[in-house]
Amino acid sequence: MSDQPATTADPLDDFAQRHLTFDEDTKLVHVIGTGPGVVVMTEFPGITPEVARFARWVRDAGFTVWMPSLFGRDGAAATVELARETMRSGCVRREFEAFAHGEPSPMATWLRQLAAHAHRECGGPGVGAIGMCFTGNFALRMMLEPSMLAPVMSQPSLPLDEPAGTFVPHTEITAVKQRLDADDLTVLAFRFEGDPYCQAARFDTLASELGDRFVARVIPDSAAGATGWLGVPHSVVSTSLIDEAGQPTVAARDEILDFLSHRLLAT
Repeated sequence: MSDQPATTADPLDDFAQRHLTFDEDTKLVHVIGTGPGVVVMTEFPGITPEVARFARWVRDAGFTVWMPSLFGRDGAAATVELARETMRSGCVRREFEAFAHGEPSPMATWLRQLAAHAHRECGGPGVGAIGMCFTGNFALRMMLEPSMLAPVMSQPSLPLDEPAGTFVPHTEITAVKQRLDADDLTVLAFRFEGDPYCQAARFDTLASELGDRFVARVIPDSAAGATGWLGVPHSVVSTSLIDEAGQPTVAARDEILDFLSHRLLAT
């Protein structure tokens, strides 16, 4: 049983478009919903129709979604051609270069400020975030923003050439662990069992660094729907999600929504 990935673009016309500037860097952010803020970070190669569908599920659960345009063409269906175009983009190259030289991540810094802005505007106890694929690890790095209470990592895929790597400087991981312990928080993470871009070694590293504050969910490859342009089980709550009751990917989506509700809506 499998769904098919979208082949037509999503106009995203039910989202409000906001241009937000932090540290002289302006990005377009698609905003929808009411309630506490949740930052939905797109997977590679951009905000696909399946990513937008997930964002609407978050909205329907009672949250204001802040979905920044980080790379790719917003709303476009994922293709190999789009992936190649996105990989050549300046923002992706800058992130790889910063990681290679041990420098601060421009994208992580910007996303922390977006989280703080969302909290100021939406109120509530704090904000949540989900990162997918290339942005998966940013949900963890955003924990250095005090308002971040509910981080979710879905198939974190960087660095591509280091299966046990985390794309997070050790000093940041140490600070995140201290924050998780001090505030009694957890990080929720998902991957498909045979995903070559997010292998078991990466989750092993995160579990070693964060202990029981890292809550991992590994989904069998047989539960994946469409594999999309990659051709392998990968995108847990977007392309590979089978939107039918009883499906493991739907259970993963619902666990994320429950996690967000517990941290951000429970009194």
